[in-house]
Amino acid sequence: MEITWLGHACFQLRGKQVTLVTDPFTPQQGSSLGKISAPIVTISHDHPGHNNSAAIGGNPRVVRSPGEYEVSDVLITGIASYHDNKRGQERGRNTIYVIHMDDLVICHLGDLGHTLQEEQLEEVADADILLIPIGGQSTIHATQAAEVISQVEPRIVIPMHYNAALEESAGALNKFCREMGVEPPAPQAKFVVTPGTLPVETQIVLLTPRS
Repeated sequence: MEITWLGHACFQLRGKQVTLVTDPFTPQQGSSLGKISAPIVTISHDHPGHNNSAAIGGNPRVVRSPGEYEVSDVLITGIASYHDNKRGQERGRNTIYVIHMDDLVICHLGDLGHTLQEEQLEEVADADILLIPIGGQSTIHATQAAEVISQVEPRIVIPMHYNAALEESAGALNKFCREMGVEPPAPQAKFVVTPGTLPVETQIVLLTPRS
C-alpha cells in the first residue's frame, strides 16, 4: 500500500486494486487537491475542511457516518465519536474509520476531540496504522495524541491536522515528538507499507503534504 498525505486530514490510500481518499478538503490558501479520482471516499464530519467529496473524480462511494460498509472488497467500520471533549456540545460529532485493505488495518481518527472511550478503543485496537491529529485547537493536541497512541498501540503512526510551515503547528509537531520520546524523523513524500514490512515497535512516520 502507498500512503500519500494530501494535506490537513486528507490521505490517499492506494492499494493493489483500489484507492481510498479520506476527508477531502476545500481549496484554501495556496493548497488544493488537484485532480484525484478514487472509488471510495470517507468523511469524518461535515465541515468544509473535510467534506469536499465533489473534488474527487470517478463517481466515488462516499461513506460519511458510523456503520459497517464493504466497497470494492474494502471493509470500513465507522465509529461514533466527538469533535470536542464535551460530547459534541461545541463542535458536533466525528466519525472514526477503521479500514481493512490489502491485509492492513488503517485507522483514520478524523477530527477527534478527546481520548478514546472503552467502546471506541475496542473497535480500533487492531489498527496497524494510525492517522492521528496533533494540532490542537479543533482536535486533540500533542499530549492527548500520545495518550491515544498508548491506548491503541499501532505499529505505524502518521500525524495529521498540522501545518509544518506555520510556526504554531510546527511547534505542535515538535511537542508531539517530545511526548513520544523521539526525534522528528525526516518527512517523506509517500509511505509504502505491506504486512511484512510493519515494524515490531511503534514507529512515527512524517509525510510531506502533497498540496
